[in-house]
Amino acid sequence: MHSPVDAQETPIVAVGSATNSESSLQSPKKPRFVKLSKAPKKPKPVKAAKTAAGSPGVTGPFPTFRARRRYWTLLSILSVLAVAIGFGLLAWNNPMPVGTEGFWLIAELRATNVIVIAVVAFCQAIATVSFQTVTNNRILTPSIMGFESLYVAVQTSAVYFLGISGIVALQGLPQFLLQIALMVGLSLLLYGWLLSGKYGNLQIMLLVGIIIGGGLGAVSTFMQRLLTPSEFDILTARLFGSISNADASYLPISLVLCLVAGSVLLSQGKRLNIIALGSDTATNLGISYRFEIMRVLFFVSILMAVSTSLVGPMTFFGFLVATLAYQFADTYDHRHIFPIAVLAGFVVLGGAYFVMKNLFYAQGVVSIIVELVGGTVFLIVILRKGRL
Repeated sequence: MHSPVDAQETPIVAVGSATNSESSLQSPKKPRFVKLSKAPKKPKPVKAAKTAAGSPGVTGPFPTFRARRRYWTLLSILSVLAVAIGFGLLAWNNPMPVGTEGFWLIAELRATNVIVIAVVAFCQAIATVSFQTVTNNRILTPSIMGFESLYVAVQTSAVYFLGISGIVALQGLPQFLLQIALMVGLSLLLYGWLLSGKYGNLQIMLLVGIIIGGGLGAVSTFMQRLLTPSEFDILTARLFGSISNADASYLPISLVLCLVAGSVLLSQGKRLNIIALGSDTATNLGISYRFEIMRVLFFVSILMAVSTSLVGPMTFFGFLVATLAYQFADTYDHRHIFPIAVLAGFVVLGGAYFVMKNLFYAQGVVSIIVELVGGTVFLIVILRKGRL
């Protein structure tokens, strides 16, 4: 017999051993151990998602690496074309051998036109892209505010009241600065009146600008009907956008105004990206929307006034350059759109000047070929891509 103590003790057995104490003593079985599950494997690093183009997704102004590479390729091509056109304008039909003193003397005389082309391209490109951003409309151009209508009205009034000598009366640096002041003053009047009030509205401002431009155009047309044929012929030559309209004495002040206004807009690239999101979003992100709109429009008016006073009306040029810039850059970031726009503007305007000068011998009259050939290129790009 077992002792009471032995009867109370129950042996601890592993899983699967006999529960009977006697059987466990007689034929002890090897305990069976339960296998623990393996430690979880480390997750494999997730690869970057691939886009439809097959390139890994990236963050930033470009959706794919292919888009980034395409942008820098186009920028390089436009840079090479700009340099080639600039040198071609200096060297084409230059009778002196390249590199000689005579060659550089002739090139120096032609350099004024190259600088004028660069100034106009810079002004029109920066002004148009900025204007379309703040108006949230890629069809409008700053010309809608009446800059070119005012230029036409001033030129027509001078010939109407002073005769042919009126063209001469408008020549000179003081007259040039007066035209710029009139254009900027008209713009400030519109901005201050229509944007600073309680019911300030950008669309109303644009409509008023269209009405003012139409009114000035009607007055100019009426005065032109009353001119003599000789006066009308001379006036018509001034109303074409022409590089020959520019005077070398205008360039120093033009360069200063162009660089100051352009530098401010170029430095506001990030703010323009936010403004493009709309009034509500920009305000929620801490942007004083109305103040930023007025500031951008002020510097746009300076650039447009300089360009128009320097060479005359170039209505379609800014629209063409901005549209090409959107297609080539293919990004929302203005810091990448602006360089493409400026280079495209120089290539288009410089190429038009080269063709008109050397093929048609109509030196300087570039607005004709810009509107003809530029419009054709614009239609091709739009029809291929299907959007602005």
